[in-house]
Amino acid sequence: MDSTKIWQPGERELQKSGVVQLMRALGVPTYEELMRVSVAEPERYWNTVMRECAVQWDVQPTGYVDLSRGPQFPSWFPGGRLNWVNTIYGWARNPATARQTAVLGEREDGSASALTYAELEARVRDFAAGLARQGVQQGDRIGLLMENGVEATISLLAIVHLGALVVPLFSGFGVDAIVARLSAAEARMVIASTGFSRRTKRVDVQGALRDAWRQLPLLENVVWKRAEGEAAQDARDLDWQQVATVAQGQGQDAVVVTPDTPFMVIYTSGTTGKPKGVVHTHGSFPVKIAHDSLVHFDVHPGDVYCWPADMGWIAGTLVLGCALLRGATLVCYDGAPDYPDWSRMSRVVERHRVTHFGSAPTLIRGMASNEALALAGDRSTVRLLITAGEGIAPEHFNWFQQRFGDGTAPLINYTGGTEASGALLASVPIRPIPPSGFNTVSPGVAVDVVDPSGKSVTGEVGELAIRAPFVGMTQSFWHDDERYLETYWQAIPGIWVHGDLALRTPEGNFFMMGRSDDTLKVAGKRLGPAEVEEVVLELADVAEAAAIGVADAEKGQKLVVFVVPKPAAAARAGELQAAVAAHVDKRLGRPFRPGKVHVVGQLPKTRSSKIMRRVIRSVYCGLPPGDLSSLDNPAALDEVRAAAA
Repeated sequence: MDSTKIWQPGERELQKSGVVQLMRALGVPTYEELMRVSVAEPERYWNTVMRECAVQWDVQPTGYVDLSRGPQFPSWFPGGRLNWVNTIYGWARNPATARQTAVLGEREDGSASALTYAELEARVRDFAAGLARQGVQQGDRIGLLMENGVEATISLLAIVHLGALVVPLFSGFGVDAIVARLSAAEARMVIASTGFSRRTKRVDVQGALRDAWRQLPLLENVVWKRAEGEAAQDARDLDWQQVATVAQGQGQDAVVVTPDTPFMVIYTSGTTGKPKGVVHTHGSFPVKIAHDSLVHFDVHPGDVYCWPADMGWIAGTLVLGCALLRGATLVCYDGAPDYPDWSRMSRVVERHRVTHFGSAPTLIRGMASNEALALAGDRSTVRLLITAGEGIAPEHFNWFQQRFGDGTAPLINYTGGTEASGALLASVPIRPIPPSGFNTVSPGVAVDVVDPSGKSVTGEVGELAIRAPFVGMTQSFWHDDERYLETYWQAIPGIWVHGDLALRTPEGNFFMMGRSDDTLKVAGKRLGPAEVEEVVLELADVAEAAAIGVADAEKGQKLVVFVVPKPAAAARAGELQAAVAAHVDKRLGRPFRPGKVHVVGQLPKTRSSKIMRRVIRSVYCGLPPGDLSSLDNPAALDEVRAAAA
């Protein structure tokens, strides 16, 4: 497969895509002019975006932004009042979409349930009324620990409907991680599943949450979505179905709030210490997600959108918003992506006639390694593909675009992060797309690539930075302005430094090069770990790779590479070590030849399958590893320690 092949837009993208629709509404002839307007005339740009995306305001804003507290603390769309669930309800009240499926949940056993937009509004109102009967009020923090599906969608929207704040929790969290997040947010209630199915086995969630509850004196109730036959174990237990029906038909309208009112506190692991409580508001996150769904993902009413994502991470709410804020059908899947075999994802696409399919690179690599099964389902309805969450090698990018897709559908690479809501860098389907790259800065975000002094750089690795406040940015960290300022605004005064390394090419494309706290500086040259890992993954015997920098008296840092071999090469560790060292030497130059290559059985990963380079480096160097609440495979740390010894 040609790993250098650049996708070119076709007539459909150039004439009918959402970004072209927005250009026409703005009255601009080119995408370059749209970009200029988005930064130079932001009020005009965002007012047009909100009209095109049918964002529902109860009171129209009187301006674009109030910066009286400084660029670090913008107040978006001052004077306005809204609740972002009303934008979804707008599709329920539109005769063209009211009877269209809004959300469809397919379970691992193949059963499915679905709601139209009209039914979704009614169910959300009923569940919100049931929560209100339990005393939930505006401003309360409510944990959400559920597998993706219809009930999780209803639960999240009902919390927002009441003006309360959702605190998403990952289904694989242990007791300590749950306690840390719920205690920091001072949550009074959690909505949770007792467990879920993985490869026909019941995975218990209830045990960890009940153990955590003993350490959470402010937690009053848990609303359990139970499996058949399960009973309450505590007088404070509530039943999801009972809450959903106790006040049926008695729901009030959504609580109308200011754009600055938070609706979510979502915790993301820090490099050290406690997790960071990222705060998102009604007038920022949803507007950014609706924008990205139109501009980058080309989602229109009636489309069918499937991007399997855990509700405990930012992707869960992002995916929900991308579909439901645009009048599309959201397809959820709550099981293992390779059950009963690797045909599952393509069968989901075929069954539900999916038009937009998103996948993390980890899943793409798995499907590519099992191609015959992965391509078994009919994928001819797919109009656009998405990947996000971590770096992706050109080989796997092109496999997804050319093989899982038909070669004509664009593959949109998308990166932003929990603190940014949606995209900082992405692609638009009206420009050529380079493998693994991004063909644009997201409109309305003043993204730059800078050196340590803040000077713009092109053709070399630099810090991904934003030169002005942007719609979608976190309001701050929950009760921790100081840490928020230290994290983003103090490295280069006046500029948001995102913590990622990026490369901008002279042609205007971008490539992510890894986290800046993972930066390698060997023989005076700064490079990202992704640059090394991409080269190592060119070797046929390497399944996964991680590159770290370790202090070295001669070079400042020496390069250390960890590789996981493919099964056929597992017994040839010595040969593989030599091959990796020689290949990096050949491709990157003698100064970058690895000082050490370690062959291991697994790399430490988060539960969303991101390789934890920071942890590898810390453990390898004998330093405290920092926050491990997201670590999925602790045994991998033993292999790193053994390598260091």
